[in-house]
Amino acid sequence: MTDPSDNGGTPLEHAALVDRISADSLTTRRDYLRIVATVSGGLAVGSTVVAAGVLPRHGDGTATPLRVADRIGRGQAVSFAYPGEDDRAIAARLSDGTLVGWSTICTHLACGVVRRPDHGRDGDLYCPCHEGEFDIRTGEVTAGPPPRPLPRVLLVEDARGAVWAVGTARSGEDPQAGLCRGLRERDPDLADRIGCDS
Repeated sequence: MTDPSDNGGTPLEHAALVDRISADSLTTRRDYLRIVATVSGGLAVGSTVVAAGVLPRHGDGTATPLRVADRIGRGQAVSFAYPGEDDRAIAARLSDGTLVGWSTICTHLACGVVRRPDHGRDGDLYCPCHEGEFDIRTGEVTAGPPPRPLPRVLLVEDARGAVWAVGTARSGEDPQAGLCRGLRERDPDLADRIGCDS
């Protein structure tokens, strides 16, 4: 028999106490490894989905036309939101008079892209998060980790010189295909009349 003042108890009571504490443990090593493997797998799948462009980052091409500016002069650029309030974009007039429009959401990790007018003849578009660079004429990646070109914002200029955003094209998509995709969803009859393929 053990003395009640002895806190150690019998070896059998001690073993039972250790078993109970072990059973009450919140996370075993095996559980911990299972959690780490699940989280790592989820991050790997998520990164792959984003890098593959499965989740479009710049609208779906169905926005209504938006007046961007009354006029854009050579060498000037205007920032605006299109096709949605959270979709940042830029319209720029290049030195030869060409009008271009691009999403300013980087295709790498969706950081903000800015125009650097002092780089090259017409400047470039630059993502400061991971040193990504894009050609302002084509939207193509010229440096850094972005996996795809910038999505195009389709621009038109009216008779008074006002610049309008009229649709979007996904990374690498032909501008006419992007316009037809958006138009087919908004007005299928008009899409057929102007020769958009189904």
